Amino acid sequence: MMRTLTRVVSMGLEAVWAFKLRSIFVILGVAFGIASLTLIVTAVDGANRKALEMVDMFGPDAALVFGGNFQKRAVGMRTLTLSRDDAERIRASLPGAYQVLPMRARGSQTVKAGNRSCQDVVIVGTYENYSQAWNWPLSEGRDLSAEDERIGAKVALIGETPSRELFGDESPVGRVMYVSGIPFQVVGKLSYRGVTSGGGGDVDNRIIIPLSTMVQRYNLDRKYFRALRVKFAEPDYMAAHTENLRSLLRHLHHLKPEDDDDFTILTADEVLKFLAIFKGGLTIFLGVTAGIAVLVGGFVLANLFSISVSERAEEIGLKKAMGARNSAIMLQFLVEACALTMLGGVLGLFLGLGLGQFLSRLDILTIQFSWKAFFMALAGSQAVGLVFGLKPARQAASLDPIQALRGEG
Repeated sequence: MMRTLTRVVSMGLEAVWAFKLRSIFVILGVAFGIASLTLIVTAVDGANRKALEMVDMFGPDAALVFGGNFQKRAVGMRTLTLSRDDAERIRASLPGAYQVLPMRARGSQTVKAGNRSCQDVVIVGTYENYSQAWNWPLSEGRDLSAEDERIGAKVALIGETPSRELFGDESPVGRVMYVSGIPFQVVGKLSYRGVTSGGGGDVDNRIIIPLSTMVQRYNLDRKYFRALRVKFAEPDYMAAHTENLRSLLRHLHHLKPEDDDDFTILTADEVLKFLAIFKGGLTIFLGVTAGIAVLVGGFVLANLFSISVSERAEEIGLKKAMGARNSAIMLQFLVEACALTMLGGVLGLFLGLGLGQFLSRLDILTIQFSWKAFFMALAGSQAVGLVFGLKPARQAASLDPIQALRGEG
């Protein structure tokens, strides 16, 4: 039995090598389908890791409040609806809140130091203890202080990207850089995060300065700011904290019960909900694409093998005339199909990972290799070989020996 099985497998592998053109078309057809399958598995795994990174960066114990209602987006609606009075009242009277951090930002700024420059830097104006509020440790130096905010000091925290482009491998702390022509002394360096912001930008490409300095130097409204970061002492009660925050802001803004919020509150749960919706849409889109591609590969295999049965009718008839059983003929064709789809699966795996790396560099998808993708690629390719190779294998096994010897496949 083992000797017969070995011979059948050997003959199947020899046929794979003998019919090279057929083998190439089958391998490529299966490879494209498996590449799509690999891409969806690695993309979903990458999205899960990305979601955990973003939630960890955002913080499960914090809320981020933006001026304006993102959901309504009415024409002409004000976005600067959060005031210094709001921040003070939240700090003084909101239960559980222990840190309140107003923020404003200016994007697409050019920062210079010596003969070097860094483009598209985000400048953030805020209060003291920025790194603590954003769970963002400093790699060196100190954080902004209350005194910096009080006197409008020209000091700054620097992110990894501008630090590297302006000062190379040297320490930026104590060095002077120019933001829109204004000199700032670097007092601290934010640690590297290596993730992208919601808009696809580099989150490390930022500089943090006191809010009072930003308002003065950029001639901004002194009363209002764009966003408010609030941290709470008991993250297990974030739902209640968020509702209390919303009620207080509606009261401070004198909104009637029927009025929509003129602000937007984001928490880690909201971030997860958004990412779940995005991941679900991504899974459906890539799943349909992968399914179609796998089916196409299967049909290519089935059609080419059916043609191959007709072309190899004399070979099959001769084997039957010499005593080969139907089961051996069918097994040989299944071995050929599975061997080809195995090669297609391995090729598709590398194609999928290569395409994933390309998309990762374009910041379109977050791709990360997993053994789950490897085993699913191999299992998927073998399923294609068995399912779509079964009919041609049965067709070959059911040929009449005499008609097959005459070439009537």
